[in-house]
Amino acid sequence: MFEYTNEDIEKALSGYFTSQEPLVLREFPSKQKRQHIVLNIILNQFEKGRKYTEKEVNDILCEIYPDYVTLRRSLIDYKLMDRTRNCSEYWVKEKEN
Repeated sequence: MFEYTNEDIEKALSGYFTSQEPLVLREFPSKQKRQHIVLNIILNQFEKGRKYTEKEVNDILCEIYPDYVTLRRSLIDYKLMDRTRNCSEYWVKEKEN
């Protein structure tokens, strides 16, 4: 979808996050490429292969940013996470080759 460099990631970490441990987002970017970078950084807070309830996803995301609903929706919209139709389970999507 988007191609970016390690420099782009470093800029996102320093520009959009106030802390990396724990991960705290200052603001959610308006540009799509930057959103994608930020969301990929956030995605690292989730275990691949694990199923999460909506509450678990919300709990993780609200520690990162107050508007966790926007983050959750964006993770789905950018196809970084997937969920069941009834939103009872969420998981990290496998990257397509």
